[in-house]
Amino acid sequence: MTQEPAGEYSDRSEPVEGRGGPAEPSVWIMLFALTTAFALSQAWRTVATIMAAPLQADFHLSAQALGLFAGAFHFAFGAMQLFMGIGIDLHGVRRTVLAAFPLAIAGSALSALATSFGVLVAGQVLIGIGCAPAFLVCTVFIARHLPSNRFAAISGLTLGLGGIGMLLTGTPLAWLIEATSWRMGFWVLGGFAALAWLLIYALVHEPAPPAAVTRARLAHKKETLGQAIGKFGALFMLPHTLGILLLASVGYAAFISLRGLWLGPMLMQRHGFSLVQSGNVALVMSLASLIGPPLFGRFDPGPLHRRRWLVGFTLLFSALFAAFALTHSTFIDVASPIMIGLLSGYMVLQYADVRSAYPAAITGRAMALFTMAMFLGVATMQWFTGIVASVASSYGVEPFTAVLASIAVLLAAGALAFALLPQPPHQA
Repeated sequence: MTQEPAGEYSDRSEPVEGRGGPAEPSVWIMLFALTTAFALSQAWRTVATIMAAPLQADFHLSAQALGLFAGAFHFAFGAMQLFMGIGIDLHGVRRTVLAAFPLAIAGSALSALATSFGVLVAGQVLIGIGCAPAFLVCTVFIARHLPSNRFAAISGLTLGLGGIGMLLTGTPLAWLIEATSWRMGFWVLGGFAALAWLLIYALVHEPAPPAAVTRARLAHKKETLGQAIGKFGALFMLPHTLGILLLASVGYAAFISLRGLWLGPMLMQRHGFSLVQSGNVALVMSLASLIGPPLFGRFDPGPLHRRRWLVGFTLLFSALFAAFALTHSTFIDVASPIMIGLLSGYMVLQYADVRSAYPAAITGRAMALFTMAMFLGVATMQWFTGIVASVASSYGVEPFTAVLASIAVLLAAGALAFALLPQPPHQA
């Protein structure tokens, strides 16, 4: 796992019990505080689906421009994962998230004040950078301070709790925008983010590690930035890394591209839903997505069968999107997103797969690289599907059919790459 200077640890913290035993209550409180920042990042990354219509009206945006707006957050978020991983290595979980998260608050304010599309995108970039460590700090904290045999279950619970942020961008955000404007949505999210920052500042003081771990971290205390980047580069030399990254780049991207960008416009343009009605469907989809991660984490089949589950559920995900693309009934267009939200929880199994695929010494960096691939995948898919929608419209093809079909193809390709490319040596 990643290294961290001993100075990051507070004397006020209680040490965690054995890695297989129960953790101190204070550890769970700190994890909850960290999860509040992750919840806000989940809210910001899904605002586009509710804000799409008013933003298109105010800035005269095409489908391609809307995809760029939604993707800007994820490009910035994904690109910064390597540097946030290094920051956690060199400065610790607490300092990294406290230093970065104010940029998200500033970006939300800039977005609220935007008078042009360029300023709006710049605000999204700032938000993405500020949120970049939000989930990474949670996974590293879990790996360091909570029982190792419950990593998948606890990660799933954290994903579920963090998903509460998506509830804000369903019906509540739709109501707020209809009553005021899309700008007020950014102001409210920025205010919640400021409260989350204060909560982390007050509560998170990482537990002191065992003496042996402290000695190891002190031995690595003088690691340079170049050395840290070199260790990330070494991950690409391992043959099983490519398959992991290709699967990571499509699974979560498919869910967020639907929930965070296309769901609202599709329901409003296909079926004449109002903004609040679209928000209601987004809310139910988000509620379903909260159930999935803890459920799949609890029933994690273990390393012997986990990869088969990942391939099988990704192909099922692909089939759902394909069926979604080919049918235009109101029932299917409402029910399919809810089913997709529930099944999206299977992705928590890939966190456990990544953790078991690399030596403990580079777990933190592997998680950072995995998270980077996941969110660059989201950004690329949102940008790409925006192009697909524009091209489809120019040829007289219903844009949402083309978007959903393209996502189905990308999911199938990711599953096949993960299945056919080399596996970790102990799982081959």
